[in-house]
Amino acid sequence: MTLLPGFPLNLRAVSCAAVLALCLAGVAVADGLTTVANPEGLGFSAARLARIAPWYQAHFDSFSAPEGLVPGAVVAIAKDGKLAYLQAIGFQDRARTIPMKTNSIFWIASMSKPVTSVAAMILVDDGKLDLDAPVARYLPEFQDVRVTFEKTDSASGNTEYGLGLPIPPKRPMTVRDLLRHTSGLIYPEMDFAYPQRSSADATADFGIRMIHVLYGWIDATAYRRDTTLANFVSALARLPLAHQPGEVWEYGLSTDVLGRVIEVASGEPLDQFTQSRIFAPLHMVDTGFYVPEAKLGRLVDSPMRERPPIWDVTKPAKLFSGGGGLVSTAPDYLRLCQMLLNGGELDGVRVLSPKAVKQMTTDALSPDIRIYGNEIGPHTGRSFGLGFAIRTDPVQSWTPGAVGSFSWAGLWGTYFWIDPAEKLIAVQMIQAAPGKGRDAVPFAGINRLAYDALVDHR
Repeated sequence: MTLLPGFPLNLRAVSCAAVLALCLAGVAVADGLTTVANPEGLGFSAARLARIAPWYQAHFDSFSAPEGLVPGAVVAIAKDGKLAYLQAIGFQDRARTIPMKTNSIFWIASMSKPVTSVAAMILVDDGKLDLDAPVARYLPEFQDVRVTFEKTDSASGNTEYGLGLPIPPKRPMTVRDLLRHTSGLIYPEMDFAYPQRSSADATADFGIRMIHVLYGWIDATAYRRDTTLANFVSALARLPLAHQPGEVWEYGLSTDVLGRVIEVASGEPLDQFTQSRIFAPLHMVDTGFYVPEAKLGRLVDSPMRERPPIWDVTKPAKLFSGGGGLVSTAPDYLRLCQMLLNGGELDGVRVLSPKAVKQMTTDALSPDIRIYGNEIGPHTGRSFGLGFAIRTDPVQSWTPGAVGSFSWAGLWGTYFWIDPAEKLIAVQMIQAAPGKGRDAVPFAGINRLAYDALVDHR
């Protein structure tokens, strides 16, 4: 396959507004998220918070193999806009020689997606992006996109997919579809993300498996750190969609395509736009698409012996993956979360309108949208907004928290959630590969430990 060259972008000079935001960011460090407050004054039991670090350490100690898990973590908890807990636990290297620091840097993988979603909603606020516009308005290469053939048996309800002659979409893929993963764009199949099927199901589902293989091929050949987002998206647009736009939620490359939409709508590369409109105003000083040489001493090891080339964050990238390319720290990401909990503002700097935050954190999936995969759905008690999972059913959910809480996680175990009812935020930073490594530190653990530490948890 020949990749299409990306067209040049006219880079804007930093605007006066951005300069003002940078100045404001200089004083943002004097807020309640920099120094741990008295936990009792925030409604926590100090003794119960003290259980968190030993819980992690016990899990690290029980996992002796060096492959698959870095034996360290950073946990940050905030309530009512104040830092209640910030703790570095264990080590930031597999050899257990470098103690973890509270500002150690992690590859956050899919925790990049909420950041890219925020960037898109900034452009919606600016009037430069229309949620219900066809993606092809911004990316003409999607104008003639096709959809894989699918046929649903009315008696059984089973849907079969085929790679025969792709058909036209019933309606265009929209920007909103990208934000809520109903675009029809998918990921190569990931064993941990999809349910095991019986032999009969596997036979009926052979077509969708082959579609995942096709996406895996484009992922392997075109999704490279040394190419550009424009080139990758042009290659991706040649594949058929796995589903009709708006009909199925399936986690996938939607947010990477959204990153390219942001570049076109803003006239800036994604790294520059996120830096000037999100990271600088929020004083997220260690967040970006790679780790500069001066900061490499704080980069947490890969849980594998080598970083996959696409995620080698020690080198600058040409492809800025809005779906999984960012590195960050627990204190940095906590600031992003606090901005969202505050309705789009932090320390006098407004990043999003309250309306935009409300749209992002409201269930965006109607009951007729089918769910493919394990991440959300009735069985998890979660639906999806514009960039996050939204807790909808406390009975089915495997973690505590109020209905309306929103969250997401990354491939190597980074995880956050925001509970608006409790005004509570928690961020977990670990680096553990899917499978045995990540299973050693279950996500539900930090949820329960944090809520258990609240004296008057509703």
